[in-house]
Amino acid sequence: MDQIILMTDLRDLMKVINIKRIVTASLLMMVLMSLPVQAEMTTVNLELPEYFNFDDNYYTVFGGPDVSATLIGDNEFSRGDEVTLNINLMNKGVITGFESDDEADDSSDLEQKIQQTEMGYESQRTTAIGIVAILVSEGPDVRVKSGPQEAGTLVSGEQTEDPVMFNIEVSKNAPAGEYPLSLQLYYGYQENVQIDGDNETDLGITNMEVGLWYAVGQQMQNISVIVEDEADFEVVNVTGELEAGSEGLLRVVYKNTGEEAVKDATVRISAADPFSTTDDQSFLGSIAPGETAEAVFKLKVDETAVSKNYAINSEIKYEDTDGHSQISDTVKIQTETLPAGSSGSGMGKYIGIVVVLLILGAVFVGVKKYMGKKEGDK
Repeated sequence: MDQIILMTDLRDLMKVINIKRIVTASLLMMVLMSLPVQAEMTTVNLELPEYFNFDDNYYTVFGGPDVSATLIGDNEFSRGDEVTLNINLMNKGVITGFESDDEADDSSDLEQKIQQTEMGYESQRTTAIGIVAILVSEGPDVRVKSGPQEAGTLVSGEQTEDPVMFNIEVSKNAPAGEYPLSLQLYYGYQENVQIDGDNETDLGITNMEVGLWYAVGQQMQNISVIVEDEADFEVVNVTGELEAGSEGLLRVVYKNTGEEAVKDATVRISAADPFSTTDDQSFLGSIAPGETAEAVFKLKVDETAVSKNYAINSEIKYEDTDGHSQISDTVKIQTETLPAGSSGSGMGKYIGIVVVLLILGAVFVGVKKYMGKKEGDK
């Protein structure tokens, strides 16, 4: 890990103390904005004061921040959902150990006091400074609509007062299953401390100078969301002869393309111009995944209807496997209207009339011949 080095003299230190001795979020964001997506750490070179001498570093401390994330609330959603994920962050960082580079027994009073002061500062190593959270989806079925979110600073044992929020959208075509989202956390933390001073008095160390060396930490954690099993429907076949000015039957075959079986399914259509009906519902019954069922509707077509393709909206109401009543998304039925008389039904009537007339004519001729023959016999 490359490092960000931040030094301060006593005057600067007092300013730092006023902001709880943290690297400001703006500084950390400036660094993060310069990083590529994979967040390879980049060194920010700041001028080092002359008094920062690694030979005078009394302790090497191990450990640091450990920020964990927990999703608040339900993580199961339906296709097409747009929801907000609320994520709680908690810092569980601990100091796991330290090494002393000098023995305090043989040190002067000043050095012993400096060592004690340095250890006090070293305990702040577990603080996660200016946390920035980024949520990344690994596939197109779940899209993260929110950018990086700031989560503030957490000392060890603290958690965020307000959750970090990310808006996500589940694709309407997302298959049921579990979808891992990568939560990337970046923060500054205190890497090392050096204390220097002129003398030790009853009032403390005179002309004390504090050097704070910061680094950027990175943690990654998966946050999973689940797309629930559910029924889904599509129209796979449409038959019927709908003729302008006439009434006809429309037969529609629906297929359950989802993962969940349904029962007591009923489909309702929304008939709009040029269609009208007094029978807008049809019972489908139980449909298992992959199975089909046929609905039949009686529609009347306005006599002024233009011959073209029309889309009729339909919705399916059903009972899911948990016994809950559900209504599907709108399923469109594509159908065509025909010009008046083009279906052959009108011609059939005309032919029937002609046949009847021919029969009547033949009978009339036969009767006339018969009557003429009878008169000749007389």
